[in-house]
Amino acid sequence: MGYRRPDLAGAWYPGGEREVRKTIERYIKEVNKPIDSYKGVGGIVPHAGWYFSGRTAFSVFYSIAEKRSPRLIWLFGMHLPPKGPDYIFIDDGYKTPLDTLPVHKEAVRMMNETFSFSQEDARSYTQDNTIEVQLPFVKYLFPEASIVTVGVSPSEHAVKVGERAAAITQELGESGCFIGSTDLTHYGPNYAFTPHGTGKESVQWVREKNDKEVVDLFLKADWGGALRSALSKQNACCPGAAVAAIAAVKKMGAEKGVLVQYTTSYDVHPDYSFVGYAGVVY
Repeated sequence: MGYRRPDLAGAWYPGGEREVRKTIERYIKEVNKPIDSYKGVGGIVPHAGWYFSGRTAFSVFYSIAEKRSPRLIWLFGMHLPPKGPDYIFIDDGYKTPLDTLPVHKEAVRMMNETFSFSQEDARSYTQDNTIEVQLPFVKYLFPEASIVTVGVSPSEHAVKVGERAAAITQELGESGCFIGSTDLTHYGPNYAFTPHGTGKESVQWVREKNDKEVVDLFLKADWGGALRSALSKQNACCPGAAVAAIAAVKKMGAEKGVLVQYTTSYDVHPDYSFVGYAGVVY
């Protein structure tokens, strides 16, 4: 048993404690704060490197921290096919540049009693950015929290996973938070997806049409519509994670989401190939 190493530190996000804290302190000064009301029970975050989407993801965690101090944080993610297995991390926790993040072993045990997961530990796991890039934010803002990380395939089964996560949180008497990690449209030659050619017109289409469709469904907490849109329009890379989070927050009483920030990689690095990012809080 042990703690999973931070494989992406120093590449996708800063590798040292000082650099991580300095970056987060800058994000705090730049953070977008939601105007509309929200409960702070969860959110949708992007998962590119911090250079591209870190501020957008942090804005969601910061918005939650403004409302609540959850002690059990569920992170749903992983790039999985529609009929693939779901994954759960069962080991002690994760190493981050800001110290370790413990796994909530009892919540993991209860999930494993309900579903059949592919189980991962600190020695055997799938290298994946969707969860890891969020961990320093969690440790910084919620230093006393424990986590459960679940890889969720994009199907209606994700609803059951999210609802069970909410039920377990309630059964344990914990204050919970449920985060779905997904980027949006991956557009351009690098992704073999160019329905509107290349150039500024394609960026406008992604922002105002393709990404907007799924983001609007996130805001409505419409997991069914979001799943269908993602699978047919290619506007979310990890829709199972988003569906699980939406199902969980709805069970916790949230009825809608608030858009904290929307950006694209084109905003910081204009290119024919680019990705959309949304931060939503419930």
